[in-house]
Amino acid sequence: MTIKVKLELASGQSLKGAPLELLADGKPIARAVVDDNAQATFDAKPGIAKLAVRIGGL
Repeated sequence: MTIKVKLELASGQSLKGAPLELLADGKPIARAVVDDNAQATFDAKPGIAKLAVRIGGL
């Protein structure tokens, strides 16, 4: 399963190059880096869980 996110800060600052982790029920399951378009793509196995994204972890 592919999960795509777009990150926009209210300040207008770029998050380009920021390391991200996708969490399922609080446990890291995938990693990505923010690209030039403020987007990140995670590849994860399908399942049922509460998802969250956090900055850091690479």
